[in-house]
Amino acid sequence: MRKTTVLAALACSLSLFSFALQAAEAGRAEDIVQGKCFLCHGTAGESSSPVFPRLAGQNAAYVARQLVDYKSGKRRSTTMQPMVEDLSAEDFKALGAYFASRQAQGHPTDDNDLAQMGRFVFLRGNPYSGVAACAGCHGANGHGTEDLPRLAGQHAQYIENQLMLFNKRERTNDNAVMHGIAGKLTVLEVKAVSAFLSGLQ
Repeated sequence: MRKTTVLAALACSLSLFSFALQAAEAGRAEDIVQGKCFLCHGTAGESSSPVFPRLAGQNAAYVARQLVDYKSGKRRSTTMQPMVEDLSAEDFKALGAYFASRQAQGHPTDDNDLAQMGRFVFLRGNPYSGVAACAGCHGANGHGTEDLPRLAGQHAQYIENQLMLFNKRERTNDNAVMHGIAGKLTVLEVKAVSAFLSGLQ
């Protein structure tokens, strides 16, 4: 009976320690967001400008990996590199968890016809030009995985910009498969898929 009591107390202590650690990480992430990230991405990850990505609801591990890549220079950005140069891997992990916990919003497009075309390309690709369905990797709901970004609710203009960077081979830190896919998309398909994704939640 005494052994059971000791084990229960140990489990309780570990649980409290884990909770305290998570609270400390969340507090550190909030401090960083308030001190740096909010300028472009907002305190809740809802950036007001399409130049900057919405981070609310983004996959935690994906955010952390992008921050690592910015710090190392693997992903180039004259804006982001100075922002992360003094942050640690633990900070990146905490920031990933912070933004992943924020509620993502959908932002429907005004052009429903364009979005419907984008829906077709996203879910089925373009069998006539060899474009693969985006949903094959990013999921039918656009939520991605720990390795691939959530696209649902993202700024349409931001998605367009990233696809152009993939097409020109100027973004090289992520899956190289995207180079081939982006290179096959027409301007209309890029705009259509981007419009569709911005409206997903």
